Amino acid sequence: MANTIGHIIAVASGKGGVGKSTVTANLALAMAARGKRVGVLDADIYGPSQAHMLGVDPQTRPDMIDDKTMRPIDAHGLRVMSIAFLVDVTTPMVWRGPMASTAFQQLYNQTQWGELDYLFIDMPPGTGDIQLTLAQKVPVSGAVIVTTPQDIALLDAERGIEMFRKVHVPVLGIVENMSFHTCSCCGHQEAIFGEGGGQRIAERYDAPVLGRLPLALTVREQMDKGVPPVIAAPDQPAAQHFASIVAQLDEACQAQPEASGPTIGFS
Repeated sequence: MANTIGHIIAVASGKGGVGKSTVTANLALAMAARGKRVGVLDADIYGPSQAHMLGVDPQTRPDMIDDKTMRPIDAHGLRVMSIAFLVDVTTPMVWRGPMASTAFQQLYNQTQWGELDYLFIDMPPGTGDIQLTLAQKVPVSGAVIVTTPQDIALLDAERGIEMFRKVHVPVLGIVENMSFHTCSCCGHQEAIFGEGGGQRIAERYDAPVLGRLPLALTVREQMDKGVPPVIAAPDQPAAQHFASIVAQLDEACQAQPEASGPTIGFS
């Protein structure tokens, strides 16, 4: 059986702690809400979080089809694969870079994704082995860069953009996370981590700002419960931000040649 994947989108940040995995999960769910067939590959071998964020029981294991292939886990209608489904949740991946890259390739190639319109890849922080393997082995349609407005986050985001440019992966846009906080008592908005950072690097690299996401307590609570805001509260502002972002991504990907996605055969 062959996998047919229309578009592969890498969600990257250059550094940890900016909410990249939260953005990935909600973008995937928002794209599925548009009627698309969507998968999520958690490429963070050292610190996988998609299983928890999408509410998958820690004891869940994928069904093996044969010695080489496995079925992805269904989570809120998404087809999901992560190293977290193959090891104990408390087991640290004490592996050198080449081993982590091999694990990433196996998760990607040996999962029976079937027919997907979109596969979102939750990238690990940094610009190391897995990122290079992705660029060399996976036909990526484009990358989404997640950052906060904070200067130190912007520096790492720029490194991520430069990496994708060097390996000829188009940057589809910037998502500025934790852009502002709205006080639940008085409604006052405050830019806790700075202001305008995402716009500055977007202008520098001629990439659109796809969205500015709030720093919100409810989003943290919903992700911790494994019920992301896109499905927990689809009418609330946080979910609507994600819906707006995927509408732009869908439009950008549909404008690409249809041959951008891979067909992978199992033998």
